[in-house]
Amino acid sequence: MASKKKKKQTSASIYQVVWKWHFYAGIITAPFLFILAFSGSIYLFKPQIESFLYQDYFVVDHIDESRSTFSAQRDLVKETYPDASISSFIVREDPNATTEFYLTEDGVSTSIFVNPYTSTIQGALNADERLMNIFKKIHSELWIAGTVGNRIVELVACWAVILLITGLYIWWPRNRASIWGTILPRLHKRGRLFWRDLHAVPAFWLSIFILILIATGLPWSGILGSQIQKISGAPAYSFDWQERPESVTLSKDGADGIPWANENLLMPHSNSQSEYLPLSIDDVIHIAELEEMAYPYTLSLPDGPTGVYTISHETNRLNLATKHIDQYSGTVLIGRSFQDFDFLPKLVSAGIALHEGRLFGWPNQLLGLMTCLGLMGIVASSFVLWKKRKPKGKLGAPPGSKDKKVTRAVFFIMLGFGILLPLVGLSIIVVYVFDRLFFSKRALFSIKEN
Repeated sequence: MASKKKKKQTSASIYQVVWKWHFYAGIITAPFLFILAFSGSIYLFKPQIESFLYQDYFVVDHIDESRSTFSAQRDLVKETYPDASISSFIVREDPNATTEFYLTEDGVSTSIFVNPYTSTIQGALNADERLMNIFKKIHSELWIAGTVGNRIVELVACWAVILLITGLYIWWPRNRASIWGTILPRLHKRGRLFWRDLHAVPAFWLSIFILILIATGLPWSGILGSQIQKISGAPAYSFDWQERPESVTLSKDGADGIPWANENLLMPHSNSQSEYLPLSIDDVIHIAELEEMAYPYTLSLPDGPTGVYTISHETNRLNLATKHIDQYSGTVLIGRSFQDFDFLPKLVSAGIALHEGRLFGWPNQLLGLMTCLGLMGIVASSFVLWKKRKPKGKLGAPPGSKDKKVTRAVFFIMLGFGILLPLVGLSIIVVYVFDRLFFSKRALFSIKEN
């Protein structure tokens, strides 16, 4: 009997400590998770939204037999913007599409849309003012440019994993056979119990989707993302008979539209001592056709006499490809496609496509939207639930356990998460110290979960 009572006390102590860590994880992540879920739900529909907003830029008024060459279109852009630097343009299969050139002038990036039939510029869009670029910046950097914003997003994502795991532990039914309050919400209830079910039950159903969404977003992160790329191994070159290039420039720094798995491919150099004259853009387009590049693809222009042409496709997962081409001989110096990827880069590339809603068309977008909206609802209900629970004028953090062994054990488990998720490690220690010095001495509410 005593053993059973001790076991029950230990279980209650673990519950208390886990709940408290769940509370802290919510404080750290909740506001940011709402922002990320909202911005992500919008960005999922980038193709449809941009097609609607910018149709006057993307689509020509009419088609005729005469179509200017890509070289002529590039020359038109250079004449119109003589002080700008043209980095790349997009080649599309749709005959109704304009050609989108990317250029930079005085530090400002702009898209220029050329009508290939009238040889006129149909419009220009400042990259920073495009709606989807704004949402992308919010989603990836919380509008805080550079490393700081990226690290905050990564920290939030890692804490969200802890939030999910601790939440599932708290949700796990104990001594209760009813499906109500576990897998189905008790909507007929009122007050705190109603909001508890509205928070916990959807969180259970969406937990696997939220976890996948977090995991597939981590490859872009600064710390875990770089570790994932290292684990994936050295790039597998398509042309193993060639000597690998000696370069300090990576593909992601020297060309546009590079798929994640090809970002760290080294940029080769063209042979500037070649007896050949530089190829025209139209010659490179012909090479892209011979290489069977999938549409749409980005063609990045050479940077100087030793630069290379780069053609890259990143839209369709099965057709991901990057090819660096000598600007004089037309030789494909390095080519790497999805078929050349090892298992991990294939898996991560598929995950990225899933995260962006591109893996299996509009059902993928709807699944992502459902997950994002559900996550926003979970965050909102957690705020209402906290407001209803917390004592007036006090923080309302859950009480800790008096069992020091349990408290220490759970803390070391949390440190284990810190090892797996490096950016979380230091913050866990900070939260623990803050709790011991501040929260543990503040008024708390007693556990009356159900």
